[in-house]
Amino acid sequence: MATLLKALAAQAMGLTVTITLAWMSPALFHGSWRLALIQGAAAALWSTVLRQRYWWILIHLLFLPMAIAMLTLQLSSWLYLSIVLLLALVFWGTVKGDVPLFLSSSAVADAVATMVEQENASVFADLGAGVGSVAVPLAQRRAITIHAWERAPLPWLITASRCRKLPNACVKRASLWECNLAGYDVVFAFLSPAVMVKLGEKVGSEMRTGRLFISSSFPIPGWNPESIVQIDDRRRTKLFCYRI
Repeated sequence: MATLLKALAAQAMGLTVTITLAWMSPALFHGSWRLALIQGAAAALWSTVLRQRYWWILIHLLFLPMAIAMLTLQLSSWLYLSIVLLLALVFWGTVKGDVPLFLSSSAVADAVATMVEQENASVFADLGAGVGSVAVPLAQRRAITIHAWERAPLPWLITASRCRKLPNACVKRASLWECNLAGYDVVFAFLSPAVMVKLGEKVGSEMRTGRLFISSSFPIPGWNPESIVQIDDRRRTKLFCYRI
């Protein structure tokens, strides 16, 4: 709830700045589009002051301009509701402080599968599994137990549907913070820099000695990875591998 309150505060401050500028200089600050862009920029600036996570900057920048655009197009009311519902289903936990949806490439899935094989792992966890871009290919290729943790309803539903004929895959609709990592041989996560310190504390306190933690793209601050695997994909992804 604190995250949502910060977002509302940033929008309110952006609106206050816009109204003040329009009152001080109506000749310069006029027109709905110009004012919407100013409000978005001011709200985005205030979101950084309030220490919101970085993806909120884009949300604040686009919120009012997108609202005006939709009003200008005079779209049907059911379309507004459909868009809101879709965003809620995909980004369910974002307003509560969770990370947004990130998708791993097939090259990342291949690299993780290779590491799982090298570790001779029997139980694997994907934290924040999204639509199953790592968990599903791994379950198809390796006869190991896979737990995919995802809280957002729509990504969870997609992953569960993809895993319905994979008896070795279990898709859990729950927060990754509720997961006990003690039972896993290899744990994979593609999250956000904003949560890596907290995640490192969880990994360090719960995973057993000798097990492997793999973080896609984002290192754990203050930790030295056993290896860094460079992936040949569009994003030039790096996998940070930590031996517990």
